[in-house]
Order: sequence, then C-alpha cells, then structure tokens
Amino acid sequence: MVDVGQAAPDFKLPAHNGSGVSLSDFKGENNVVLSFHIFSFTGG
Repeated sequence: MVDVGQAAPDFKLPAHNGSGVSLSDFKGENNVVLSFHIFSFTGG
C-alpha cells in the first residue's frame, strides 16, 4: 500500500498499441492518473 505523499512504485504495462508504458516515463514531466475499467462496455 502506498501512503499519502509517498512515491508510487515504478511499473510497466502494455499500451493499446502493443508497446510498453512505464510510470517512470512520465516522472518529472506530467501528472499521471490511473484508471482501471474491468470489463468495460460489457455486462460483466
């Protein structure tokens, strides 16, 4: 668990185009918002 004010751990996830995206790619450049949508646009 990450506490308020603590830096998030780095991670890498696949992007929609098949390439990888890591949190460290944006460090010091942009704010990052993570949003997870399980079974988006489905009845699940």
